[in-house]
Amino acid sequence: MIRHIVMWRVAGETEQQRADTRLRVKAAFEGLRARIPGMTGLEIGVDISRVDYACDLVLVAEFQSREALDAYATHPAHAEVREALDGLRIARHQVDYVIEC
Repeated sequence: MIRHIVMWRVAGETEQQRADTRLRVKAAFEGLRARIPGMTGLEIGVDISRVDYACDLVLVAEFQSREALDAYATHPAHAEVREALDGLRIARHQVDYVIEC
């Protein structure tokens, strides 16, 4: 099993714009549930700490294998989400690792 974690900062001139963007990103990625072969779990969290160094959102997904994660990267549904959200995410951090059972 592979865990895929991505954290983003989102665009917005005002706090309301950023809040709207956070919800839009969250909803878009939640729409991928049950659409990606080999994805066994997907969770999206919105930061509640509001500290200045925190990211706005985190995605935690689990995949059956490295091949399933690689396929997710190019899956058409994932590509649609990336295109729809282009420019809304201004910083991105990622970690992928093997889950030791």
